[in-house]
Amino acid sequence: MELLTTNNVWMMICTALVFFMHTGFAFLEVGLTRQKNTINILFKNIFIITVGLLLYCLVGFNLMYPGDFNGFLGFAGFGLDAEAALDLTYSEGYTYWTDFLFQGMFAATAATIVSGAVAERMKLGAFMIFTVIYVALIYPIAGSWHWGGGFLSELGFYDFAGSTLVHSVGGWAALVAVSLLGARKGKFDKNGKSLVILGHNIPLATAGVLILWLGWFGFNGGSVLSADPALTSLVLVTTCLAAAAGGIASFIFSNILYKNFDLTMFLNGVLGGLVGITAGADQMSPTDAILIGAIAGVLIVLAVALIDKLKLDDPVGAIAVHLACGIWGTLAVGIFGELAGWEQFSTQLIGVASYALICIVSSYLIFFTLKKTSGIRVSEKEELEGLDLHEHEMNAYADFRMNEH
Repeated sequence: MELLTTNNVWMMICTALVFFMHTGFAFLEVGLTRQKNTINILFKNIFIITVGLLLYCLVGFNLMYPGDFNGFLGFAGFGLDAEAALDLTYSEGYTYWTDFLFQGMFAATAATIVSGAVAERMKLGAFMIFTVIYVALIYPIAGSWHWGGGFLSELGFYDFAGSTLVHSVGGWAALVAVSLLGARKGKFDKNGKSLVILGHNIPLATAGVLILWLGWFGFNGGSVLSADPALTSLVLVTTCLAAAAGGIASFIFSNILYKNFDLTMFLNGVLGGLVGITAGADQMSPTDAILIGAIAGVLIVLAVALIDKLKLDDPVGAIAVHLACGIWGTLAVGIFGELAGWEQFSTQLIGVASYALICIVSSYLIFFTLKKTSGIRVSEKEELEGLDLHEHEMNAYADFRMNEH
């Protein structure tokens, strides 16, 4: 009983840390975009966590953990099981209630990744419809394939805390969304050259990244699913080293290519390192973690350049961070650490391809249907004047000149 209590307290602390990550996402997205869209971004972030938890309670948890099923699709029923909640033998590490809440915090993250990528030009209503469908159905079904004991779990696929199951699931949808949405006005000149659209509050974006880094202590540390002192300590060490290496490698490589010290690239390098280590944080040595993070940092710079070349517009770098580094981190399990080997690498590749298939097909169907019915992009006037004014009739910051008498 004492061990269960200790483990359960650790899991609840980790749940709180993952919840706090939503503050980090909000700060990062707001900071890297323009002032006129601040309310819109904050509204989306609050909507995601609130509706996400309700949907995960109603259907998501039991889609993701359906018990005995065919390995592809299963459903254990609507709502939460009050009888299971009272069973203290549910797990050696935590109670049923804690399990639901910890997993529910992860569920909302996939849609948050999309929120940043489509910022400043997507209709709020369309985004909310996408979020409901993706969080309620697609994320938990995809999650059941591995974490729920589905066919990828049986195959030997490994994703400790979600480089693919969380980050790539959001990243693939973000890629589809920006492809169908098109770029913001002024992002590319008439020759197709990418132009910089400055975010309005880089200090806020920096705070957001630091909060996300802190939250990753819960994201990865909680994925141990107990308070095991050896394993939780290792996971936190590998997580932090990968983040540090990602940031350093990203700003150095960016400086070599562009001859400047780009803070936003530095910030995204840190996040790339965190995403990269997430699939195998419990399997890696400190040296492995540094290498994985450093490669992720370089990959961020290359991915951002590729996205610009393809004339895709991702205001916060979500696709480079969560998709590119999510894929890298998943494959890295087969290259580094305890599971390294060609057989494991092949299995990881199958997992990456499986999640690409379900996420691309499902998100395309959702966004394409919305585009052809209600529309997914705001008008040019709304985009130029800001979504805060047209979607919310509010301003994020008081104009003190208007209050003068």
